[in-house]
Amino acid sequence: MNEKTMDIARCLSQRHACKAFDPQRGLTAEQIVTVKQLLRLSPSSVNSQPWHFLLGVSPESKRRIAKSAEQEIYSFNKDKILNSGLVVVFCVRTELTDDYLAALKEKELADGRFPNPEAAQKQAATRAFYVGRHRNELQDTSAWLARQVYLALGALLLAAPAIGLDACPIEGFDAPTLDREFELPKQGYTSLVLAALGYRSDEDFNAKLPKSRFEAGQVFTML
Repeated sequence: MNEKTMDIARCLSQRHACKAFDPQRGLTAEQIVTVKQLLRLSPSSVNSQPWHFLLGVSPESKRRIAKSAEQEIYSFNKDKILNSGLVVVFCVRTELTDDYLAALKEKELADGRFPNPEAAQKQAATRAFYVGRHRNELQDTSAWLARQVYLALGALLLAAPAIGLDACPIEGFDAPTLDREFELPKQGYTSLVLAALGYRSDEDFNAKLPKSRFEAGQVFTML
């Protein structure tokens, strides 16, 4: 393994779902900028970028997010939200409208993504094909878009230990409550998943447990 490969493997071996954060330790401004960059640069199918990220740093913003974990079934996640240094709400577009696709094409053009107009048209046609296929043939647009947002979540979970942070993905929250709190439907989004980031506390029992994964022979088939 080269040094970069070892660094990635080390991040994966060291990361875990943090179960308790130290409320006295917040993120630096530099770390927040890095998190934003990681999320913005995440990959997505046909560069669809069907996401928006709410970043909760202040106590008040985290309290608003934590309203979605007040029901008993989700209450075990409330302290994770409140005590973390940063909570990311991953929001997904409810649809890819023609206006959005046009804006996406214009941004790619402005960023110099295409060597000529033909290349731009080919990309637009390819994107339209996949959008149309999921919308009309497969009828799974919401699931397809959600998968793109989960790519961003995975990138963040992998990168967190590289910048010295602990993280915990959180699916246990009431999305309708969160959507109402931040009026997400009016903006064309719904909340999908959360990620809390910060520094583990001594009460983080999961940090002391060994990882448990199936053996390589069970999960790989070399072709």
